[in-house]
Amino acid sequence: MDAGFKTPLLDVFRRGEAPVDLRLQAARGVLAPRAPEQVELLMLLVKDADPEVAAAAESTLQSIPVEALAGFLARRDVADDVRLFFAARGVAPAPTPSDSDAPLVDAAPEPAKPAEETAQSTLQRIASMTVAQRIGLAMKGSREERAILIRDPNKLVSVAVLSSPKMSEPEVESIAKMASISEEILRIIANTRGWMKRYGIVLALARNPKTPVAISMNLLSRLTEKDVRAISTDRNVPEVLRITARQKIVLNR
Repeated sequence: MDAGFKTPLLDVFRRGEAPVDLRLQAARGVLAPRAPEQVELLMLLVKDADPEVAAAAESTLQSIPVEALAGFLARRDVADDVRLFFAARGVAPAPTPSDSDAPLVDAAPEPAKPAEETAQSTLQRIASMTVAQRIGLAMKGSREERAILIRDPNKLVSVAVLSSPKMSEPEVESIAKMASISEEILRIIANTRGWMKRYGIVLALARNPKTPVAISMNLLSRLTEKDVRAISTDRNVPEVLRITARQKIVLNR
């Protein structure tokens, strides 16, 4: 399914890094906020080594209305292997594609949120949630909630934040500036081609002391001379990056 739909959370499942309890939630159609993501997860999990997960994924697939599935398969962004998978199950694309991104089976309710809530009570509410609930909130919650969840100690939760359909480029830029998040999150941002077209994200990663040095070194060539000069004297970045920035300035004279 390499040519299929891609999100950081899907990649975690494809690499086999999701624990069985979360695979079971995904197999029941709970975690995915979009139809493409849900379908790719179910296609993956129906072959899961855990019999309960595989059976749950099969049951969820069987529960998808044929009309909704056919409309989804008619979309231009659906990969060939997805159509082949469902063709083997007797489902062909509809004459007219669906224009909805909503999950084909919506087993997850919208996260409940009090009408009035302080920042402290938001933290307390999130702290009381299970991992699966936090993943769901990361996908469907507000920007304020994502700002909390991106720092979650559970990798799947923070990765789910980056997979949220609500995530915007300015929000990614804000995350790329944070020195309090994991290298893994910064690495995912750096490896997402669409986000790296934004100069502000490139600069934020280059200046973030938590960004892996190999990545920040490669980003120097994309920066303006003004920003390279700033990095060359920035005591917060690794010394090797400052030295390389100074060498780059000398070479460009």
